[in-house]
Amino acid sequence: MSSTDQMQRFIFENTDIRGEIVSLGDSYAEVLKNNELPAVVQQLLGEFVAAVSLLSSTLKFDGRLTLQARGDGPLPLIVAECNHHRELRAVARPDEGVDWDSLATSGISDLIGKGMLVIIIEPDKGQRYQGVVPLDADNLAACLEHYFKQSEQLATRLWFAADAAQGRASGLLLQALPQQLNSTAEENQNCWETTTALASTVKTDELLHLPHDELLYRLFNEEEVRLFEPVAIKFQCSCSFDRSAKALVSLGHKEVQLMLADLGTINIDCQFCNQHYHFTDKEVGELFPEKNMH
Repeated sequence: MSSTDQMQRFIFENTDIRGEIVSLGDSYAEVLKNNELPAVVQQLLGEFVAAVSLLSSTLKFDGRLTLQARGDGPLPLIVAECNHHRELRAVARPDEGVDWDSLATSGISDLIGKGMLVIIIEPDKGQRYQGVVPLDADNLAACLEHYFKQSEQLATRLWFAADAAQGRASGLLLQALPQQLNSTAEENQNCWETTTALASTVKTDELLHLPHDELLYRLFNEEEVRLFEPVAIKFQCSCSFDRSAKALVSLGHKEVQLMLADLGTINIDCQFCNQHYHFTDKEVGELFPEKNMH
């Protein structure tokens, strides 16, 4: 059975280890459709959408999680978001005039340059949290493993794969849980090392194309693994005319009037889905009704 555009949680019955696996098809293809990007950037964007999907599994409340990298390299910005409904969107903004063929095999640190990887958790109600880690590794998985070690203090391993030509991206996460079973710290460490060694044998083609149950059996057939029901993942942009209008209102009437006088029409473009929102004098007047009262 296909596991495309699905995420599934799994646990090892006899060890304090949990996992998540995600496979993206149409959702990743929709992201690419909205972004004309060099192949190496498409690849990294696939890893980002797989990563943000896996990280969203930690959300225990209504809200969204954003994974963002900014730097001074040829790819100064890449962003992926996923909310508690498992709706994702992503965007990358490469510089123009770059010889992308020469960067075809570059890692994340070469593409982003000197910069940071930021993880932002935004509950619909509650305080915003932001975690920052340096881009001190050649791949996204290693950077995120650093984040978990630094911020969550949980041993975590990640594997990603992306094929833009086929519109497929996948990810696998393993995480050591606080000790719960009747085992010693040494036994837990041995289990962790064995399990991650087995997971490290995963091949890119397997991660991209095998159904989740088949992949987990191939990797961990000597372990007792419980795979939970899949959760659907889809592309969905959260932009709207109303959200754009609220952004203009937040600027204030005077600033918006100056923009309108200068431009004639205010155009707001969504970077994620390329939707365009237009505000004429009439629409702007409706945003500030109190200013039209005499």
